[in-house]
Amino acid sequence: MAKKAQSSGAKLPEATHKGALKIGELVIPCFVLEDGRRVISGRGMTAAIGMKGRGQGIARISTLKVLNSFENNNLALAIKSPIQFLGGSPKVGVPSDGFEATVLQDLCEALLQARDAGLLKTEAERRYVQFADMLIRSFARVGIIALVDEATGFQADRPADALERYLEKLISKELAAWAKKFPDEFYENIYKLKGWTWPGMGKNRYSVVGNYTRDLVFERIAPGLLPELERKSPKDDKGNRPNKLHQWLTKDIGDPMLAQHLHTLVMFQRLAIANGHGWGRFVKTVDQVLPKKGSTLELPLDFHD
Repeated sequence: MAKKAQSSGAKLPEATHKGALKIGELVIPCFVLEDGRRVISGRGMTAAIGMKGRGQGIARISTLKVLNSFENNNLALAIKSPIQFLGGSPKVGVPSDGFEATVLQDLCEALLQARDAGLLKTEAERRYVQFADMLIRSFARVGIIALVDEATGFQADRPADALERYLEKLISKELAAWAKKFPDEFYENIYKLKGWTWPGMGKNRYSVVGNYTRDLVFERIAPGLLPELERKSPKDDKGNRPNKLHQWLTKDIGDPMLAQHLHTLVMFQRLAIANGHGWGRFVKTVDQVLPKKGSTLELPLDFHD
């Protein structure tokens, strides 16, 4: 796309300033063009919402089905018609593609609308929404800080990277709240034990894996746990849950119990794989060592008179 514009001889705007917005592990290249527009690179845009893998970010954004569910003509036009400018590539004279910075907010809001409407279908889309929700709330906090600084005149005295550091602190806190509780190895080992080809975490898993997770994990941690988690996160009309079950576990008791249980399961998985055992043998071992809990808590009883 950029090469086509270059060959047409059209005069492209140049970036007068450039830098990178660093938020935790995210690095978002950003630019200010000579006409005053603030621009985020296409790859920076995809990284901001948690898209994995390589490839042209613009094309990957435009394929999101959840965005096509809304009559957002401005967003659709912005995604399909990126800004081409000079100064974004290390190669002199080679144009780059980008989006106005406000498009990132529009994209995040559209993803949140899709979530609220129950249109999320894939694990990847749910991950994008987590990043979008995190960004929207963090941008709002930074925005009010910037407004106060401007109103009081403090913006002239604050460190140049103060707002960026504040934003990084906010988002790092949000990311910590969403720290991965189920190790990738747990799912990869399920595929190995079943004799399936492992597609990686970036692909949608077989739906039956969700049933295995309920069986191996939530039905074996504590009596009555699974029904209670399902009650807190009921399915919508399309059969999807707004939250993952483990997000309702308490940090002081539930999370440690989950971590210990998963550690044990992964150890059994490794042993089964190392000994050439299949899925059935593995499940039988789990049934013996980590049986399913009943619907009520077992109390210690003394039958002695």
